Amino acid sequence: MTKKVTLSFPDDTIEEAKRFAKREGLSLSAWMDQAAREKALREVFAAHAAALNRAGFDLEAAALADEREVAMVDAAIFRAS
Repeated sequence: MTKKVTLSFPDDTIEEAKRFAKREGLSLSAWMDQAAREKALREVFAAHAAALNRAGFDLEAAALADEREVAMVDAAIFRAS
């Protein structure tokens, strides 16, 4: 379901948004919806990462460990071929 709302933006913001929407083959409304959703998701993910950080999780170390594990599995699979 969609709802029509009235929003105000500076002229240059509208022109840039129109340009990006056209480049992506979207209507201005669809592009603005996508941009707003992406911004909201970034905020949620950033808040989640901050909460994990405060809880003492080392996200960088976990990511590096995952990367090493993937490399080990790839090496084992492709060396066995």
